[in-house]
Amino acid sequence: MEIYLISLAIAIIGGLMLSRLTKLINLPAVTAYLVAGLLLGPFVIGAFGIPGIGFNSMEHVEGLGIITKLALGFIAFTIGNEFRLSQLKTFGSKAITIGILQAVVTTLLVDVILIALHFMFPEMISIPAAITLGAIASATAPAATLMVVRQYKADGPLTKLLLLVVAIDDAVGLLLVSASFGIASALSNGSISVIGVVVEPIIEIVLSLLLGSLMGVLLDFVEQFFHSRSKRMAISVAFVLLTVGISMIKFNIGPVHCGFSLLLVCMMTGTVFCNVCSTSEELMSRIESWTVPINILFFVISGAELDLNILSNPITLVVGVIYIIARSAGKYYGAFSSCKITKCSNSITENLGITLLPQAGVALGMAITAATLPDGSLVRNVVLFAVLIYELVGPALTKMSLMRAGEINPEGRTSARKENEPKKPVDVK
Repeated sequence: MEIYLISLAIAIIGGLMLSRLTKLINLPAVTAYLVAGLLLGPFVIGAFGIPGIGFNSMEHVEGLGIITKLALGFIAFTIGNEFRLSQLKTFGSKAITIGILQAVVTTLLVDVILIALHFMFPEMISIPAAITLGAIASATAPAATLMVVRQYKADGPLTKLLLLVVAIDDAVGLLLVSASFGIASALSNGSISVIGVVVEPIIEIVLSLLLGSLMGVLLDFVEQFFHSRSKRMAISVAFVLLTVGISMIKFNIGPVHCGFSLLLVCMMTGTVFCNVCSTSEELMSRIESWTVPINILFFVISGAELDLNILSNPITLVVGVIYIIARSAGKYYGAFSSCKITKCSNSITENLGITLLPQAGVALGMAITAATLPDGSLVRNVVLFAVLIYELVGPALTKMSLMRAGEINPEGRTSARKENEPKKPVDVK
């Protein structure tokens, strides 16, 4: 236990210290945390095997999975804050249209390009793997996007629309992956499961929305028994922990495998709570500040999870580069065309697609479902390679796009240390 505590402390300190260096070259702190994870991971500092100094093995990193799920829960809960009725009246229909269209365009474009690659080089990638990768390409990482928005206090039409689209993207991606994986399995095994392709993903989304709604209403009810800010924040944190725990439960109803989407459940909890609780705005800001160390750990652990062995496989690299180019084009032009259809401003139309490039844990989770395919390992390795690139480059591109849209103000030189220094007494003589 002491080894885990020491390694977690060093992970937070290492991420924070490295963020001071990335600030000098105007890179987001998220990038620093991911690089710190890579350096502390099993392939660099962790490889020396010094107890507590870095993560000594992949098993060590995987043992911290509960922190990753907890951080995702808080991130999703916070994103739910963007689904206030006032926001939905302004951006709701546009966000839904863009969220669906950009995901579908990305999936179709990646499918077409990777299937074409199969016909040119059949030994490189199979059609089932190509179809599965196309669906996984639709997923966007909400965590990196939210962290960039928080760090630079981004605000404006693009930022508000972006957070809504990222949230909707999770539900759309879940449906696309389930349907595509069902088709891929049918091509591999010669049979298709209607339950797996249609019924199970719909049930998962419905159950997630119902559970999230229930938890949001319960949180509002219980929160009313407390009046101090600290106790209200404590009960909110407890409810997020409870929601994350329940959302990890899986069960069967006859032949149907049932479960919940952690992101959807926590987003819905935050959405319902923010719309029924009149004091939710202040409470949300307090939770955001409380979760800063957890979010740092999330990205450091994410960096440590990246398996650098994939860089030694030429097939993974070739397919990975093609996947990255195709997905990036799909995200950009999918968002561009859907913004044109919904008559968004030029600022949103030209910049939204780039902000949707980050990809991380959600995509890796989707890639795990491909393990039963004949070349499921290729799917996982390609996604790992793409995540490595996107997580290192994506936050900087998101920052660049938000700055270009005029929604990030130039960074000041304010210091909390100086602001809190005792003020000199005023000489009244």
